[in-house]
Amino acid sequence: MNDLLDHVISAHGGRERWSRIGSLEVRTKLHGPFWAVRGFSDEPLNETVTIDTRRQLVRFSPWGRPDHDFVFRADDDVIELRAASDGTVLESRTGIRSTYRGYDLTSPWQPLQVGYFIGYAMWNYLTTPFLFDRPDVTSHEGEPWTENGEVWRRLHVEFPGSIATHTARQTFYFGDDGLLRRLDYEVDVNVGVAVAHYVGGYRTFEGIRFPTRRRVHRRNADNSAGENWSIGIDIDGVVAHGRS
Repeated sequence: MNDLLDHVISAHGGRERWSRIGSLEVRTKLHGPFWAVRGFSDEPLNETVTIDTRRQLVRFSPWGRPDHDFVFRADDDVIELRAASDGTVLESRTGIRSTYRGYDLTSPWQPLQVGYFIGYAMWNYLTTPFLFDRPDVTSHEGEPWTENGEVWRRLHVEFPGSIATHTARQTFYFGDDGLLRRLDYEVDVNVGVAVAHYVGGYRTFEGIRFPTRRRVHRRNADNSAGENWSIGIDIDGVVAHGRS
């Protein structure tokens, strides 16, 4: 185990506290110009996101309309549109990651494609950095990075194919306090766009430190961030439930 990862996990609440959490229920707002470009909505999406912390199971409520929910299960690579009232499956797809092939930066996405993208992304975001403790995830410290007068330590992380994520290799930047400041990746389902994703507004919920503000920028060739952000994610509250 590398010392940076130990420091980071401790700063975000620690392994012992995280080990007692089985699921998270998160009130969030998704906004920004990206969604309209993909043909989904130019209005902010106010969602309750529920995740299982041990496996990639995500539910959004509501989804598209008040009486619909969306579910993503990585175990069997299934996405479902469900009736919110009783969980009846209204539409189901498998293997959806392959459906983004051939798209360009302005190709409209279907609602289930949008749901898959947000679903796997939110699970990764909400389980970071504890996700890095998994035996099938590897990490090592890289060269530090200076930005805005701060020196950030960088952790290079490689994810296995069993975890749905933006791309297999990603880089995470941490301040002296051990809290995440930025993450870099290429978005495989979005024609490999290079991203610099900034986080901030930390609050403590249920003993875990969560960033409540995320802004996603295009990343330039010199590793700097583009001026304008395309995706915003704001968190209003987090409720944790114990492991069953």
